[in-house]
Amino acid sequence: MATLRGVLGQSVPAITTLTDVYTVPASKTATFKVIATNTDPSVSSFRVSVAPAGAADTLEHYIAYDVQIDANDTGATVTVMAQAAAVIRCYSANGAMAFTVTGLEQDA
Repeated sequence: MATLRGVLGQSVPAITTLTDVYTVPASKTATFKVIATNTDPSVSSFRVSVAPAGAADTLEHYIAYDVQIDANDTGATVTVMAQAAAVIRCYSANGAMAFTVTGLEQDA
């Protein structure tokens, strides 16, 4: 059984643009959390969605929605499990948010 542990994806999305950060590879499952770091000196907010099989964005996919994050601070989502082809998408209200998907990916 092949397992990958660590950083699975990273991105700094453009302002108010929902951006694919990580896709679970075929024949894999992933257990992960998303870390958001606000690099701006002002309070902002972020969103994180998990789209099964890469489905188009809908409200039920969100695990974090307009979560406030202080200036120059970091926040994280709960730990989530996803199946092959799930897409983790992130959104930054200020365009100065760095996202890191960290966790483990293993054979399904």
